[in-house]
Amino acid sequence: MRDPEPKRAFLSIELLLDPSTEAAVRGEWDALAADGMSSLGHHTSASNRPHVTLVARTDLAAIDAHALVERPAFAVTLSAPLLFGAGERRVLARSIVPTAELLDLHADVHAAAGPGDDAPHTTPGEWTPHVTLARRIRVDDLERALGHVGGEIHGRAVGLRLWDPTTTSVTDLGMFR
Repeated sequence: MRDPEPKRAFLSIELLLDPSTEAAVRGEWDALAADGMSSLGHHTSASNRPHVTLVARTDLAAIDAHALVERPAFAVTLSAPLLFGAGERRVLARSIVPTAELLDLHADVHAAAGPGDDAPHTTPGEWTPHVTLARRIRVDDLERALGHVGGEIHGRAVGLRLWDPTTTSVTDLGMFR
């Protein structure tokens, strides 16, 4: 029997949300957790916060983050829930309505990062912007879980950070103007 391939760690550049939007997402995390379901609310690390992943790779060269954050904060809308994956357990997330500002930022982050081994869910042309609510929600719990996901959340995109899972650390890349 062959040993399974080690799980690859993906560094990521993440879009941060304003405090009231974060609080609304954390409220949904908490409601799922209180009802005994999978939820990112169970993950209590200080690095755990609602975000939108813009790029995820096993290696990210140094980028000019200053150029990326030299833009105004912009509106974001967290919309309908969606599922990723297959099988009995799935990822439950909130979709993000794509806007010109969001798509421009995504393109600019990828241009600044240069070519690389993008995780498929962040590759330009295949990216589905979202905020994760639960990573291993049981399909059998989905109807109950959706009762904890409210209507649209209107907020602001306010900055960027780098997540490094190998060191479990975040680096603030800056806030938008």
